[in-house]
Amino acid sequence: MKEFLFGIISGIVASMGMGGGVTLVLLFSLFSEVKQHIVQGINLIFFVPTSIVAIYMNIRNKNIDYDVAKTVIVSGVIGAITGSLMAIKINSDSLKKYFGIFLIGIAIFEIFSFFRQYILKEKR
Repeated sequence: MKEFLFGIISGIVASMGMGGGVTLVLLFSLFSEVKQHIVQGINLIFFVPTSIVAIYMNIRNKNIDYDVAKTVIVSGVIGAITGSLMAIKINSDSLKKYFGIFLIGIAIFEIFSFFRQYILKEKR
């Protein structure tokens, strides 16, 4: 049952373009006993159908710059291969810690971006 809820929550977040996969990994990491490598594999499987729906909706709404998309796709494939090869060599506990550090880094970046965008604009 909790896997179903994790999927619903992650799907909602993914449909908003805010990282449904990160949400899925975070939920599994915090609220289940599934190993990090398995969680990240589940995330990859989750990513395919949700991405297909998102791609369809964005094509329909003409929200895709195809020139930029080509560059991102090629570099993303290179990054995915590199990351997969690295993840295989890292034990599950270390991978979980690295993922946590990554999330903290993203959170800090988002907080500073929010601060720059909204707080500093109000002072002008």
